[in-house]
Amino acid sequence: MGKYKQSFIQGAMILLAAGIINRLLGFLPRITLPRVIGAEGVGLYQMGWPFLSVVLTITTGGIPLAIAKLVAEAESQGNERRARQVLHISLAVIISLSLLFTLLIVISSRWITTHLFTDSRVYYTFLCMSPIIPIVGISSVYRGYFQGRQNMIPTAVSQTFETLVRIVTMLLCSYVMLPYGIEFAAAGAMFGVLIGEISGLVILLYQYSVTRKKYNVYQSAKIGSGNGGRLDTLKKIFHISVPVTGSRLVGSSSYFLESILIIQSLAVAGVATAVATSQYGALQGMILPILMLPSALTYSLSVSLIPSLSEAAARKDMRTIHKRLHQSLRLALVSGAPFAVIMYVLADPITYYLYDQSDIGVMLKMLAPVALIMYLKGPLEATLQALNRPGIALRNTLIGAIIKLFLIYWLASKPNFGILGAIMAINIHTIVVAWLNWSSVSRMLKFSMNAADFFKVVVAMGITGLGCYAVMNSNWIQQPFPRFIYACLLGFTIYLVCIAMLKIVDRSDLRRVPWIGKKL
Repeated sequence: MGKYKQSFIQGAMILLAAGIINRLLGFLPRITLPRVIGAEGVGLYQMGWPFLSVVLTITTGGIPLAIAKLVAEAESQGNERRARQVLHISLAVIISLSLLFTLLIVISSRWITTHLFTDSRVYYTFLCMSPIIPIVGISSVYRGYFQGRQNMIPTAVSQTFETLVRIVTMLLCSYVMLPYGIEFAAAGAMFGVLIGEISGLVILLYQYSVTRKKYNVYQSAKIGSGNGGRLDTLKKIFHISVPVTGSRLVGSSSYFLESILIIQSLAVAGVATAVATSQYGALQGMILPILMLPSALTYSLSVSLIPSLSEAAARKDMRTIHKRLHQSLRLALVSGAPFAVIMYVLADPITYYLYDQSDIGVMLKMLAPVALIMYLKGPLEATLQALNRPGIALRNTLIGAIIKLFLIYWLASKPNFGILGAIMAINIHTIVVAWLNWSSVSRMLKFSMNAADFFKVVVAMGITGLGCYAVMNSNWIQQPFPRFIYACLLGFTIYLVCIAMLKIVDRSDLRRVPWIGKKL
C-alpha cells in the first residue's frame, strides 16, 4: 500500500501541479469557444453553470471531505472493511440524491428556463447539463476515497485527462451543432463537458480497480473492532458533511442568484434578450477567466499556509503564525501585481487578441484594479480555516453576497450602467469580503502588515504600467501584435527589476516558491 501513498507535501504538490496545468488547459476552450459560437452562445452555455453549481453543492457538498476523513481514520486503525463501508454508503447516498435531482431538473427544465432566465433558448443546454450531476457526484466520492488513502495521483490524473477530453469535445460538438442554431451549439459545448466528466470518471474507476486488490492485501486482523453499523457510518458522514455543505451552499447560491439578477436587471434596463445574454457570456465566460488565471500562481505560493499555521497554532507559536501569514500575503501581493497592471493597461488588446472583441475590454479594465484584492482573499480565508474559524469566513462571505446581490439589482437595472453596474457590484463585493476577512484576522491575531511593503509594490506597479503604456502607444513597431507582445514582456521585466531594486522579495520568500524556489 505504501507505493500508492504520498506524504502530505508530496500529495499537495501533485494536486497543485495538476491544478495549474488544468487551469492553463481549461483556458484554451475559453479562448476558442467564443470564436466558434460567439459571445451570445457563450452566454447560453454559461447561464446553466450557476444552477448546476447549486445542485452539485446540495448533492455532493461536504460528502467527499467526510469520506476522506473517515477513510483516513479507518486506514489508521487498519480497518479495511470500514473504509470500504464508507465508500459504498457514500456511493449509495450520492447516486440516490443525484438521480433524484437529475429527474427533477429534466421534468422542470422548461419551467426553469422560461421563468428564471430571460432567454428560453438555454433549455437545450439545460437538458445536456442534467446528466453531469450523477457523473460528478460519483467522481467526487472516489476522489474523496483516494484522498482519504493519501493517494492524490488518481485525482490529479483524472482531472487532467478530463480537461484534455473536454477541450476537444466541447469545441467539436459545438462546431458540429452550430448549423442548427446558436442554442444547439451552446448545448453541444455542454455535451462536450459531459463527455469530459465521463472520461474522468472512467480513469477513477480504473485506478480504483487497480488499487483495490492492493488495499485488500493489507486488510488488518482487527477488521471488526470499532467497525460500527451502516447507520452509524451514515450518521458520521452527514455529521461531517452537512456543515460543510451549508457553508458552500452560500457561495453557490450567491453565484446562481447573481446570474439571474444580472440577466433580469439588464432586461429592466431595456437591454434586448440576445444582447443581455451576449453581455453576460462575455463577463462570465471571457473576462472573469482572464482575471482568475493568475490565481493559480498565487494559490501555489500560499498552498503551504494552512498546515504551517495549523501546526504553529497547536504550539501557540504566535511568532511563526505572524511570520507565515506575512510571507503569504506579501508573496500573493507581489506575484499578482504585474498581472493586475497589464490587464488594466492592455485590456483592449488582450480581449481583442484572445476573443477578437476589443469592445469588452472595458469590463476587464474595470475589474483589473480589484484583481489584486481577489488574489489576497486566498491567504486570508486559508488563515481563518487553519485557525478553526470557518464560521467567521462563512459570515463574511454571506454579508458580501447580500451586498453584491443588492447592488447588482440596483446598478445593473439602470440604463446608463447596464452590465457595467454588475461589474461595479462585483468589485464592491470583493473589497467588502476581503476587508471583513482582513479585519477578522488582524483582530484575532493582532496582526498588521508593514505599510512599506504596500508602498513599494504600488511604486513597482506604477513604473510597470507606464512602461507598458509607452511601448503599446509608440510607433517604433508598426505591427500592433508584436508591439503588444513587447509591451507585456517589457512590463514583466520592469516589474522584476523593480522588486529586486526595492528589495520587496528576499531569499526566504524565494525558497517558498514551489519547484524553482531553491534554485532561484
